Amino acid sequence: MSAVPDEAHAGLAERVDFVYTGHPARIIFGAGRLGVVREEVERLGRHRVLLLAGPVLRPVGDRVAELLGRLCVGRFDGAVMHTPVAVTEDALRVLRAVEADCVVAVGGGSTTGLAKALAARTDVDLVIVPTTYAGSEVTPVLGETADGRKTTRSTPAVLPETVIYDVELSQHMPVAMSVTSAVNALAHAVEAMYAPQANPAVTSWALESARALATGLRGLIVTPFAEPVRTDLLRGAWLAGMCLGSVGMALHHKLCHTLGGSFGLPHAETHTVVLPHAMAYNAVAVPAVMDALAAAMNVDDAPAGVWDLVARSGGPTSLETLGMAVEDLAPAAELATAASYPNPRPVTPAGVRALLDDAWRGRRPEGPPAGP
Repeated sequence: MSAVPDEAHAGLAERVDFVYTGHPARIIFGAGRLGVVREEVERLGRHRVLLLAGPVLRPVGDRVAELLGRLCVGRFDGAVMHTPVAVTEDALRVLRAVEADCVVAVGGGSTTGLAKALAARTDVDLVIVPTTYAGSEVTPVLGETADGRKTTRSTPAVLPETVIYDVELSQHMPVAMSVTSAVNALAHAVEAMYAPQANPAVTSWALESARALATGLRGLIVTPFAEPVRTDLLRGAWLAGMCLGSVGMALHHKLCHTLGGSFGLPHAETHTVVLPHAMAYNAVAVPAVMDALAAAMNVDDAPAGVWDLVARSGGPTSLETLGMAVEDLAPAAELATAASYPNPRPVTPAGVRALLDDAWRGRRPEGPPAGP
């Protein structure tokens, strides 16, 4: 893992008192590592696998089913965004019908979320095989949607027993999806930097994650399917997920959960649009954090630099283009500020409404002019 430049740490106050709780994790990382999936199930002493793989990943799901052989006793391909409780109940009926003692989930955040929801209800063992950069596979956080509202909870019961990161599975992910998935991961690293539970370990993960993800995003523009580029992105996403699983998130994540759960906006795309504006909102309260992130990402200004990375990579920069109606901005601001939560800058309806207005219009956050 490449070292983050010393200047990335400049200005960050040393936290001499902190609490760090580590989560058990078995991580298998590299190109071609999917082949160990059956070995991992057998290592856990499990014999009946329910395979989760979304319809767009049917070929990969078929390959995993072949690798599992007789261990695969059932399959559910109905995972959708934001983990609706109704879908979880459908999958739960299949799991119980085939008497599965293990779930192997292949896919992005939606499939991982469904696997975690099943584990929360049955304590079934999980082997997660990510194909995107969501990062939720290494967190104890479960987000579920019911009656138009998305709620989250944290419990060790949803942590997977094994995560298999096979670079080849995400190597040919379409560039547009790769950009939004990577920026979604970057959001975890950014907000971990100013979380109340921040500690030296998480700060180091976050800065290295930001460096790797920014490097990978630049690589997508030049050699989008090169293995080193995809390795940077996947490693950065893993570290970002470790950040997400270790500390609480702030305004950015609360706002994106509101936009996704209550207004039906796509998950990764929403994170991509909102992140630069949430960073700009908080920058005045945590200038040292933004300076450290800017150094790690090799940009002059962190919020504007993230916006530039997204724009140059062809990613979305406007909530309007994601289908959000202008009349929904005010109720979204109200929902996102209805409950209090830690954030370095006070969260107000007026402030969040202004943030959303900038994000809806696709304005570049104020900062140095974009370079070449």
